[in-house]
Amino acid sequence: MAYKITSKCISCKLCLSACPTGAIKIVDGLHWIDPNLCTNCDGTAYSVPQCAAGCPTCDGCIKERGDYWESWFATYNKLVTKLTKKEEYWDNWFNFYSQKFSEQIQKHQTSGIEA
Repeated sequence: MAYKITSKCISCKLCLSACPTGAIKIVDGLHWIDPNLCTNCDGTAYSVPQCAAGCPTCDGCIKERGDYWESWFATYNKLVTKLTKKEEYWDNWFNFYSQKFSEQIQKHQTSGIEA
């Protein structure tokens, strides 16, 4: 998913020198990011896209969303990553509910035997 330059761009040209792949071009006086060259700065020394990090308007350069499902899965994967990093949370959850379930089964079995 590439980035795009919005209408809020003030044409300061900081992004031209910030882009490590040279994906930012000026066409007819407007800045444009070539999606074939934009790598979101993956595989570079940077942890965030430099066009967005260096933009003085903060929203002159934004991540371009493809379609609804691409956006949905990006959000889903981000949330799952947050949850799965909390291993003790899931261990505690499993232990608590498996204990409650076992207690209910034992209660049901003992009430069935007495009847």
